[in-house]
Amino acid sequence: MKFVPVQLAYFLRNRQAQRNISLLLWFVAGLFGLILIHTVLFHFIMAYEGERHSWISGFYWVMVVMSTLGFGDITFQSDLGRLYSVLVIFSGVVFLLVMLPFVFIQFFLSPWLEAQSQARAPRKLPASARDHVIITSFEPVTENLMRRLKKLKIPYVIILNDLTQALALHDLGFRVMLGDLDDPQTYSLCNADKAALVVTTGNDMLNTSITFTVREVAETVVIVANADNADSVDILQLAGASHVFEMKNLLGRFLARRAIGMSSRINIIGKVDDLLIAEASATRTPLVGKTIAQSRLREATGLTVAGLWERGKFIMARADSEITPVSVLVLAGTQQQLDAYDELFCIYVVNDEPVVILGGGRVGIAAARALVERDMDYRIVEKNTALATTEKHVAGSAADIDTLKRAGLHHANTVLVTTSDDDTNVYLTVYCRKLYPELQIISRASSEHNVGTLHRAGADFVMSYASMGSSIVLNILRGEDLVMFAEGLSVMRVRVPVTAPARTMMESHIREETGSNIIAVKRGGQTIVNPTPDTQILPGDEVVLAGNPEMETQIARLLGEKA
Repeated sequence: MKFVPVQLAYFLRNRQAQRNISLLLWFVAGLFGLILIHTVLFHFIMAYEGERHSWISGFYWVMVVMSTLGFGDITFQSDLGRLYSVLVIFSGVVFLLVMLPFVFIQFFLSPWLEAQSQARAPRKLPASARDHVIITSFEPVTENLMRRLKKLKIPYVIILNDLTQALALHDLGFRVMLGDLDDPQTYSLCNADKAALVVTTGNDMLNTSITFTVREVAETVVIVANADNADSVDILQLAGASHVFEMKNLLGRFLARRAIGMSSRINIIGKVDDLLIAEASATRTPLVGKTIAQSRLREATGLTVAGLWERGKFIMARADSEITPVSVLVLAGTQQQLDAYDELFCIYVVNDEPVVILGGGRVGIAAARALVERDMDYRIVEKNTALATTEKHVAGSAADIDTLKRAGLHHANTVLVTTSDDDTNVYLTVYCRKLYPELQIISRASSEHNVGTLHRAGADFVMSYASMGSSIVLNILRGEDLVMFAEGLSVMRVRVPVTAPARTMMESHIREETGSNIIAVKRGGQTIVNPTPDTQILPGDEVVLAGNPEMETQIARLLGEKA
């Protein structure tokens, strides 16, 4: 019922719909006129046969005969009457049983259903809409982004120019709007000048067109654009984009930084103000076999062990957590504290063999460049010989064991699986894990729902293109540096409500109920790095945590609830 006013408004203002209704009414009027003529003739012929009936009986006989029900309670006895009955039956079949349903469907039902569709996928937002996120394409990054915005209760709308796709997304629970992406009027109707953010993640030419068009309507709105090619970055900036990211390049660099290097030294993976987040392999170091309490890392360096990676599984650090030969420590602290760790453990060599990269596309090339920056050697396995352009490329199929041996995988410590096809990545992950059980496997997932499959296939670390891209957009929207360790694990910042009572870290029960670790507390201009369990959390503090970003709402509740 809620759509009826909208549908009626559509009929009143749409010329085609008005014309359709007019034609339908003319047909109904003509049909009613035909019924009246038949009723009059019925009385004349009945009088010819010497019978008299009421006008109601005559109308009743015409409707029964035209609809082919044929009750037989009123019949003609003469040949003239019977011929007339045949004529009435024929006209009923043509006009009542054939033409009336067709005209009704064509001129009323179809426009009515279209009006319903228009109501579900509107062409404008309410004038009151503001501080919303405008999304201009539907693909893995924006799908992930919309789901996260919905959980965070941040308003958004996705603009599509395909009604079928818009209705399909509406039925899935997304907020959609119909419009042409290259029409300034579209962005006026969605209040782009009042929006918090515009996101465009299509191809470079489409992104440029959208950015330029939005700037005609909204001069100050923040526009985030993705660039597939480095050459497009300047063009997008000139078109008016506020932030331009080469997301595939960033994904390649992210995958590369997870590779175990030639030593056990620190690998910084993120920064939140003065707090640095880093990883370090425990392989072949004196830490192996000890618990975190026995390692005395906090006493020796001042660092907090936020957690441990164990073959793709993240374990929140506890005093009794054991450090194994395959453990990768996630550490939080200052630069000075990280330097102290390096002085103690960088002498322990892990592996000096090249990292093998499966896939020589944009992600694979970006990973190779990031490895070079870390003074790490690499080999790229690429099936397309046109992309195998240097001596570090090995032409051939990654599914061929001879090709993998030529790339040095049998001696390597790490392999990066970077193809754009998730099924291929699962296949290669299973293959590499079966061949070399001790190998560190770092894999890319284009779609978020394949992350679990890749972990089950044997990947130690998985990063989805969708999650990384949506995290970048959220960082800009919220003005925060949300650092992602891997899929489902991030560093986040949560503000303590001013109405919350003061309590210690232990009393907040955040670790027990959410599995997240508090790694810093910001108070005014001071940052308390690696706070102890008895450190007080005061109203107005900003708490920095390592954990699952899905738990952010629950963490905020725990920090804000009364004692």
